[in-house]
Amino acid sequence: MKNKLLIVATGGIVGLLGVFLVTMGNPANMGYCIACFLRDITGALGLHRAAPVQYLRPEIIGLVLGAFFSALFSREFRVVGGSNTLARFTLAFFGIIGMLVFLGCPVRMVLRLAGGDLNALVGLAGLIVGVAIGTMFLKHGYSLGRALPQNKGAGFIFPSIAVVLLVFLLVQPAFIFFSQEGPGSLHAPVIISLAAGLLVGVLAQRSRLCMVGGIRDLIFFRDTHLLSGFVTMLIVAALGNVIIGNFNLGFEQQPIAHTDGLWNFLGMTLAGLAATLLGGCPLRQLISASEGNTDSVITVLGFVAGAAFAHNFGLAASAKGVPGAGQVAVILGLLVVAAIAVIGLQGSKAIGGKTNVTDSGRSGTIMS
Repeated sequence: MKNKLLIVATGGIVGLLGVFLVTMGNPANMGYCIACFLRDITGALGLHRAAPVQYLRPEIIGLVLGAFFSALFSREFRVVGGSNTLARFTLAFFGIIGMLVFLGCPVRMVLRLAGGDLNALVGLAGLIVGVAIGTMFLKHGYSLGRALPQNKGAGFIFPSIAVVLLVFLLVQPAFIFFSQEGPGSLHAPVIISLAAGLLVGVLAQRSRLCMVGGIRDLIFFRDTHLLSGFVTMLIVAALGNVIIGNFNLGFEQQPIAHTDGLWNFLGMTLAGLAATLLGGCPLRQLISASEGNTDSVITVLGFVAGAAFAHNFGLAASAKGVPGAGQVAVILGLLVVAAIAVIGLQGSKAIGGKTNVTDSGRSGTIMS
């Protein structure tokens, strides 16, 4: 009962903060978006030069530090890693391209839906299909392998990077880019965003909130525990949007969204399949990286590289639609991710591996 209350409370608070941060200055229907905010940080560091999406998002910095201190306090900080590094990086690389074609991660998909954006409903259908395909591979024995204990010092690198980014945000040195217009220029005050990130980091670390894991557990175990957090998030954020007048039901005229249903669907199919094979959505990967999992750190680096590539080579969508190069990238991504799944499945069978979704999948880690 305690765990159930925690996951429901976490979903509700994230939904509330998603609405609140928009009223404080974040882009509409983007109070919280892991993929979009990692893309903005990538741009701020100069890894891509798309001027409208460059900002060191304090929500991500706070999330990492909140999860790190929560893991230390609860004695859940364990430094592990060393499993299938290149496969993880590649899955993350293509997974975030799918999200940037849809224009949002699973968290923003829920927040878009809560704002009345029915294009997100198409994305949700694609996400479910992607997770269902990934779960089929898990049922047949797919695994990225077991993470092994690593040098404890390696686990402190990721939260240290978050501290460095916070210093850059506060000092604003000349080599850091800040958008003057577009989504990157829209943001809540730093102290509010940072506090929201810290709170979500602590709650997500304690509750193991993960939408991809929730859909996977529903298919795999008929378990609704993780999914209940996102249902609560949807209800709370929808009520909040109705109260403040930001609810606009329909497909057209939605903020930072396009109406191309095919690519909304396929983009999130790619994201769902990649995230299922990785063992969790971008939010869960950030939390796990903050807990000392260096495999998840590699996954986050894959997200960053994919975001940089998407904007440097014109793959990312915009409100105008999905460019041709982005459509090709999604198809290529589906083929590459499927190939990794098939090869991983054959490799797991060859070594006699079996699937073990620990603690009913609530750890977000797939082990052999």
